[in-house]
Amino acid sequence: MDEQDKVNILLVDDQPGKLLSYEVILAELHENLIKAQSGREALGHLLKTDIAMILMDVSMPEQSGFELADVIRRHPRFQDKAIIFISGVHLSDMDRLKGYDLGAVDYISVPIIPELLRAKVKVFAELHRKNRQLESLNREMERISRRMISLQDEERRRIAREVHDSLGQELVAAKIMIDTIQGRDAEESAREAGRLIESALEQVRNISHLLHPPLLDDVGLSSAIDWYLEGLTKRSGINASLEIEPGFPRLAPELETAVYRIVQEALTNIFRHSGARQAWVSLRIDENRVSVRIRDDGRGMAEHVREFRPGSIGVGLGGMRQRTREFGGELLLKNANPGTLVEAIIPIKSQVVGEISRRVGSQVN
Repeated sequence: MDEQDKVNILLVDDQPGKLLSYEVILAELHENLIKAQSGREALGHLLKTDIAMILMDVSMPEQSGFELADVIRRHPRFQDKAIIFISGVHLSDMDRLKGYDLGAVDYISVPIIPELLRAKVKVFAELHRKNRQLESLNREMERISRRMISLQDEERRRIAREVHDSLGQELVAAKIMIDTIQGRDAEESAREAGRLIESALEQVRNISHLLHPPLLDDVGLSSAIDWYLEGLTKRSGINASLEIEPGFPRLAPELETAVYRIVQEALTNIFRHSGARQAWVSLRIDENRVSVRIRDDGRGMAEHVREFRPGSIGVGLGGMRQRTREFGGELLLKNANPGTLVEAIIPIKSQVVGEISRRVGSQVN
């Protein structure tokens, strides 16, 4: 077994001889065995090391195994830590129940049967190893998801520029050429062609802006969202408005893009599913977080969707949630009576806060 695959097993007993016997019995498992002769020493190891499980004597003079287990259970990091108690005396059913309440997963009586002890410890060691692998896979999935979102944003920006700079320029040139056509017979045809090309240019501009609005890069988040809301109102008939604090500062480009996409996706969902006539977007910022709220007056959202139950959310909500999590934030869905409230709360790193303060200060000056 590779060193990185081994798990740490904490052996707690006040008698060195017993610790040595546990060590000999469990040596065949080839895990990392850590020994402690007191509750204080055991807690020190727990605080410094990722412990898979604890093998603990019930009867210790300074602090009993039950008392130590109670201390461990009260710590938020160790509430789910597996504990196997070893007892040299007969325990009543009430004693066993107390131990289970304190986090015990099993009991072993003295004299110890080596094969039994190894089998029990092996089960919990393997369980911890699988959980650790699962956590690693989840982190990798989140990394891949973040990368996919980043690539998607980059591709949208690239396509927007190409549509605007390439196709848009060609249509402009074509319109100029048609506008220069002389003669009465060609005048009406040229005028109609000009109208068609003008319409195509407008569509190019709309597609380019929807993919990645230049305002987001050039002016900032509030202007880009305000532009999007104005377009949404014209296209859908939903009266959408923006509430924002005066002097709202520029944020990091990646954060501005994420917030813009969250608002865009939320409003798209409102248009497609809510039947709403009005929508409100608010942006707020304090010393350590950005709050984005999108509310509508539509038919609301089902409970299983609001609770993000597996299989109940689509790509849109999933993308909003992932963008929020990418920055260590939280996405909340609530009933607004009527309608739905979508709230993304995203913490801001200290260095970003400092930059925001400097920008605000320079605007005031």
